[in-house]
Amino acid sequence: MNILLVSPQTPDTFWSFKHVLRFVSKKAAFPPLGLLTIAAMLPRDWKLRLVDLNVERLRDELLREADYVLIGAMLVHQESVHEIVARCAALGKRVIGGGPLFTTGHEKFPEIAHFVLGEAEEIMPQLVADLVSGDLQPSYQAPRFPTITQTPVPRWDLINVRHYVTMAAQFSRGCPFDCEFCDIIVMNGRVPRTKTPAQFVEELEVLRRHGWRDMVFVVDDNFIGDKRRTRALLEALIEWRRRTNPKMGFFTEASVNLADDPELCALMVAAGFTKVFVGIETPSADALEECHKVQNRNRDLVSAVHTLQHAGLEVMGGFIVGFDSDLSDIFKRQFDFIQRSGVAIAMVGLLTALPRTKLWMRLKREGRLEAESTGNNTQAELNFVPKLSREYLQQGYRELMHRLYRPRDYYARIRTFLRNYQPKGPRLRLSRADLVAFLKSLWLLGVWHRGRIGYWRLFWGTLVKRPTKFRFALELAIMGYHFRRVARAL
Repeated sequence: MNILLVSPQTPDTFWSFKHVLRFVSKKAAFPPLGLLTIAAMLPRDWKLRLVDLNVERLRDELLREADYVLIGAMLVHQESVHEIVARCAALGKRVIGGGPLFTTGHEKFPEIAHFVLGEAEEIMPQLVADLVSGDLQPSYQAPRFPTITQTPVPRWDLINVRHYVTMAAQFSRGCPFDCEFCDIIVMNGRVPRTKTPAQFVEELEVLRRHGWRDMVFVVDDNFIGDKRRTRALLEALIEWRRRTNPKMGFFTEASVNLADDPELCALMVAAGFTKVFVGIETPSADALEECHKVQNRNRDLVSAVHTLQHAGLEVMGGFIVGFDSDLSDIFKRQFDFIQRSGVAIAMVGLLTALPRTKLWMRLKREGRLEAESTGNNTQAELNFVPKLSREYLQQGYRELMHRLYRPRDYYARIRTFLRNYQPKGPRLRLSRADLVAFLKSLWLLGVWHRGRIGYWRLFWGTLVKRPTKFRFALELAIMGYHFRRVARAL
């Protein structure tokens, strides 16, 4: 059996990090972990080929050779998926679609005849049997949220890891919280399910033996969703580090209540975690109440961020504007909060109603839902009728993004972060890509770009006053270039 797995083209968004790639001479930020995991569930004697359109083009000869084409996609990949399917149809190739895009919206793809809906672990045996017989069903629906203790190690051999900035791994699925706008609980449920520590460590060990020595994104919905199991994993990772001395570092996503647990923070840092993405959302208590963000309510969010920074974790923050309870001063409040907190990487988006979320269902009941979400919250578009003026929200969002990432304000935010941040944990290596990025930044940010004065102030100020944090300052300066380009395109 000849199977072609295709990962669609990711548009220019916050998470694409497209404009950073030129610094590090890489082709994509992250590998297609979902497809690599699916590939590991297929028979070992089948001929598999994986094409990531963020790394290489899809050649017609590969399509012609394939018995079936498997596409794994997220909501943001809609446009690319339609293009891929059209090419497959022109060559008479049967397509099977899987992933979040199809799980919550497969009806928008009538040109695809077969779907895998939900998590694939319990579906794959039947799908494999039907592929062999040639008698495929229109859809394969996951009967439940499966245990992931039997999920195989991803097929890293199907990609060239050198094309990517960061590798990806998953320890858990699901989140115990119930935020109105979030689709995690739709796709993965509210009861966190985890792999065993030994299972996850083995995945990292395979990556290490494969030659990977850089950062790994632990792509969990909420890494601390089950704190007891997270602690067990971290202890296993610390022992693995002691035994094998890997050069990998980690970053992940977690809820803000991580700041309430200094022991857990210390374990994460000792295990090699250096960054954490936190859904902070808004400084508005009314908006947090509205969206049922209970873990963020009744706390000093700036203080929580500083606590994590002091513990040795850089905080990347997710923020949202456009809640029903937002007042006309929300853009100023968001800007002031982000500047005071020192969250340098602030991913701000307009509220969007993702398919089948509680927000989507509420707005539909209220007759306010106007369109499906594109999954790209940086497009300054709303898919529902807002309480504030649509034009006011869109213009305010654009101005907020421009202001957050103009050099003067962005570099000031980095300096705030550096004052609070206390780097700890294992010393991670400086790679050749890091050196190349540093040298390129000297020209692009220090000579060519209009923010060069701010760059050199940050450069020399950090080198003189905080030399041990110089690496982090320059990394953030380079990251800011990407976000500045995204903001300018709004």
